[in-house]
Amino acid sequence: MNYISTRGAGFGERHTFSDILLGGLAKDGGLYLPAEYPRITAQELTAWRSLSYADLAYEILRKFSDDISDEDLRALTRRTYTANTYSNVRHHESASQITPLKTLGEEGGTTVSLLELSNGPTLAFKDMAMQLLGNLFEYTLAKEGQTLNILGATSGDTGSAAEYAMRGKQGVRVFMLSPHQKMSAFQTAQMFSLQDPNIFNLAVVGNFDNCQDIVKAVSNDHAFKAANKIGTVNSINWARVVAQVVYYFKGYFAATKSNAERVSFTVPSGNFGNVCAGHIARMMGLPIEQLVVATNENDVLDEFFRTGIYRVRTAAETYHTTSPSMDISKASNFERFVFDLLGRDPARVLQLFRDVEEKGGFDLAASGDFARVEEFGFVSGRSSHADRVDTIRDVFERYGTMIDTHTADGLKVAREHLKPGVPMIVLETAQPIKFGETIREALEREPERPAAFIGIEELPQKFDIVAAEAGLVKAYIAERI
Repeated sequence: MNYISTRGAGFGERHTFSDILLGGLAKDGGLYLPAEYPRITAQELTAWRSLSYADLAYEILRKFSDDISDEDLRALTRRTYTANTYSNVRHHESASQITPLKTLGEEGGTTVSLLELSNGPTLAFKDMAMQLLGNLFEYTLAKEGQTLNILGATSGDTGSAAEYAMRGKQGVRVFMLSPHQKMSAFQTAQMFSLQDPNIFNLAVVGNFDNCQDIVKAVSNDHAFKAANKIGTVNSINWARVVAQVVYYFKGYFAATKSNAERVSFTVPSGNFGNVCAGHIARMMGLPIEQLVVATNENDVLDEFFRTGIYRVRTAAETYHTTSPSMDISKASNFERFVFDLLGRDPARVLQLFRDVEEKGGFDLAASGDFARVEEFGFVSGRSSHADRVDTIRDVFERYGTMIDTHTADGLKVAREHLKPGVPMIVLETAQPIKFGETIREALEREPERPAAFIGIEELPQKFDIVAAEAGLVKAYIAERI
């Protein structure tokens, strides 16, 4: 397995899984992808149906990481995906499933289900990849005798998932940027209450895109990055994306009885990392009918999949919503899909993303390339605060199930794209407790709170407020390593 950049640098060079694991962006500012996607045979798909989540993760990941021994990789996936790590107030009895499929009911001539991805330690789907990433980092750093300083940006869930995955890990420090006072109180408390000496929280005066731009700016300062051993856990990190491929296969197996069946997935999406994993699963041969991209009022991705126009929003145009993890106006992981959409033409991708920086976006409808979107199974829709509240209330009244705001966005959009006879799986993104204010508005009751998080908002918090300037963040990091 060799990896290439979406923008063309390093073609003809050898880049292994371990090489790109610790780096993040390619040296030309592009994102890494396999030179070719591995294809899954019908025999493999059948054999994988009976595997545990940990062993399914091993089988999928070994196709992308042939520089890690089978014995070590199996040990890593089994250590990561255990019932002890992935159990909480809802699913003690089915914790071994890791990602239980919860059927809601029949709608529009098909079965609608939730793939529960929030049974990890921070109650959000990002644990599914981050917990593995923490173990991969520690393994690779020990093997190579290195240290790593992780710089990340979060709009809500990535930060806590990364910090809980990396806390106490040997050879790793985490510097996490978040938009000051723009996360929910629960999300903020999850991150800022951590007192581990290898965890540093920086509250950036600005929005999430300011945080993300700083991470990219630091990653593109190759001298600083090398001198300070900077890595990333954002969705630009390939290992995080490929770890998420696993639950698409697991969800498919749970919803079907034979490989002849097809399913659709709806994915609440802001940064495009999660749904990109679904795209990769489909490219590997998983029988996916549709990949439904659900956005909130920050509808950059919905606009693209409806019109072919990708137009990033300014800070003034970016809404602060009640599904804050999707309050993103520039989907940094989207470039991977565009690379495939354009027939893997790195020169065109480079020009398009220069246009993003210089002109604020690009239009693929005018060039005719947008027509190919249908071949990849993508459709989309958007949701509003009123839609979220209505959907949370409807699902609770109809099915007795409480969902969070982002999952509500997903379910609202999923209902617009149901196909009779094709099961619709909505990817649950977080537990309702993370967004208690909206749950109370919708249901006039408190969301369930796992025992480990009782009183978390009252714990002492450790963080530093910084201006949205890459230079200040670089100085902060340099002073603490």
